Amino acid sequence: MIAAISGRALAAAARRAGYRPLVADLFCDTDTVALAERATMLPGDLQRGIDSARLVETLHQLTGSDRPVALVLGSGFEREPEIVDELARHFPLAGNRTVAIRRVKDPRMLAADCAELGIPHPQFRWDAPPDPENWVVKTAGGAGGSHVRRANGDIEMTGRYFQRFVPGQSFSALFVGDGKGARVVGFSRQWTSPVPGAPYRYGGAVRLRRIDREDSAAIGGWLDGLARRAGLVGLCSADFIRNEDGYHLVEINPRPGATLDIFDSTEAPLMEAHLRAANGEVYAVPRFADAMASMIAYASTPVANFPAVTWPDWTADHQSPGTRLVAGDPVCTVFARGPNAAETRKIVQAQVKMLQRYWEGDAT
Repeated sequence: MIAAISGRALAAAARRAGYRPLVADLFCDTDTVALAERATMLPGDLQRGIDSARLVETLHQLTGSDRPVALVLGSGFEREPEIVDELARHFPLAGNRTVAIRRVKDPRMLAADCAELGIPHPQFRWDAPPDPENWVVKTAGGAGGSHVRRANGDIEMTGRYFQRFVPGQSFSALFVGDGKGARVVGFSRQWTSPVPGAPYRYGGAVRLRRIDREDSAAIGGWLDGLARRAGLVGLCSADFIRNEDGYHLVEINPRPGATLDIFDSTEAPLMEAHLRAANGEVYAVPRFADAMASMIAYASTPVANFPAVTWPDWTADHQSPGTRLVAGDPVCTVFARGPNAAETRKIVQAQVKMLQRYWEGDAT
């Protein structure tokens, strides 16, 4: 059973591992419904988050007479991590409990752990900085880049804190924790798709074939230490900024993240690794000989009546025909493979540009 703001990628990973997913998410789009054995709407919305009062009842209704192998949580639960322990009292949770989530999502605790482990980590503060141009403001427990803004005076947000801005390239490491340490699955380079009000909105990511061996070993050691301290289990990810001073850890996501699609494989399914690691069992991770990218295509202008599109098989998360979109709404996710990261990113960007003609009115 899967519960997440968006459950499509987790449902696809469950199918690749041979499971029949039961999915509760906020969208129930056509892709998710097609992948799921059964699907239902997760109570709540994007602005206010998950409605914890109705969550347990919703999931019980979703399971019906079936007994799920495990409950796997995606994005959306970091805002109110106490919900997770309540869910674990009703369902066999495979993933991190409340105490682990709080440890890595609390900026004070993460900063303290990084300091003790010697992990480069940007300075943080609760009060407004005197030099806001050098800081970003975040929401504690936030997920993705949409909650991150430059500290330009618009800072009256619930649970907000400030993190010193670090210039450089965005990288992410996907890893598996077993409660005693961590094993890195692979690395990706990420990019943003900025819009007014959301300058760090997630754009896409490309899986890297490799990074420098010394850097890889150092990052692996950092994540092993953090996973041991927090007791992290299952698939997690770590976001870094790389510049001339090296890698700087900016965030830990204690659950399967946005790059799951580009790292999964049928030979060593990551959902199986997640379930086994969460139970303290031996697991396998995939190996890669090429690069793979995913990119979100957004509507750049309003679309009053979304057209019927014959979607290529290298797309997912499709908008349905007839829906009304505002500028900035996601339309679909696009995938591409290539020999290296640079070439693969070019391929996926070209594919997004080609598809955009269909809803922007320039299709031939």
